[in-house]
Amino acid sequence: MPKSHSSFPTVWLLLLAAALAAAMLGCSMLGVVHFGWDEMWQSSIFWNLRAPRIVLSVLVGAALSVCGAAYQSVFRNPLTDPYVLGISSGASVGAAVAILLGLEAYMLGVGACALVTGLLTIVVIYRIASIGNRMHTTTLLLTGVCITFLMSAIISFIMVLRQDKMDSIIFWTMGSFASASWTEVAIVAPVVAVGIGIVLYYARDLNLLLAGSETARSLGVEVERVKRVLLLSTTLMVAFCVATCGVIGFVGLVVPHCLRLVLGPDNRRIVPCAIFAGGLFMLLCDTLARTLLMPAELPVGSLTALAGAPLFIYLLYKNKKRY
Repeated sequence: MPKSHSSFPTVWLLLLAAALAAAMLGCSMLGVVHFGWDEMWQSSIFWNLRAPRIVLSVLVGAALSVCGAAYQSVFRNPLTDPYVLGISSGASVGAAVAILLGLEAYMLGVGACALVTGLLTIVVIYRIASIGNRMHTTTLLLTGVCITFLMSAIISFIMVLRQDKMDSIIFWTMGSFASASWTEVAIVAPVVAVGIGIVLYYARDLNLLLAGSETARSLGVEVERVKRVLLLSTTLMVAFCVATCGVIGFVGLVVPHCLRLVLGPDNRRIVPCAIFAGGLFMLLCDTLARTLLMPAELPVGSLTALAGAPLFIYLLYKNKKRY
């Protein structure tokens, strides 16, 4: 029995990795231009447009899922993800300002502004929610919600001022991989790799944090330092993802929660599986976004919200006595 139990996560990890690899190959042949297996590898459309888009969507999905798993353990709250905390909304304001100023013509013009405001947002949220050297979880979540509303109001004001830019701003704030390139992949990949590596390193500490800060501290965890390291590394991942593809919500909520239903609460299982499950979820959503209404394209954030919002409502209902 112990042997079967220990191999269970490994089996799921291998299945998810195989499913992701198969989906990447299958989705590569789908689109406005259909490819056969042989001609796909010789097509410039595949190498210059479709392949970087697929790789970037997998990277972003993996990053957001791992960030969601980390946030839920750090804050001991199943309703927490980068979107709910307001980090994504903060980054979207920078992108909206960049579009307003016409910076989308420059490489990483929108992305750089999104990155700056995303980082500023988490600093503000952290400062407000910190009491001495400790963070108050409830205050942090409420601050994130308030920041999200504030940022949405700012974006609405910007769109009213410049209605000629409204379509661009709306499409970006709902997320899209339409402009994906190998340059963006090269920028995002190292950040995601390092960030995921840090979360994996602290997976055991995340398990102890689930039991409470005092319990974790009594077991030798430097609670506040671990929280700061994890918040910084995950926020950097989120900011870089938002900077390249816009705001995509609920991925960090849906994937870790579904994995916990199957694998249990152990982050040493959840985090590795979230890498492949998150990449697979995002890849399938993006493939649907670009194929459902061909040649038109849906913002991928609308599809992730269709999956995530009902789950968020369900979790609120299920946990309403706690809050």
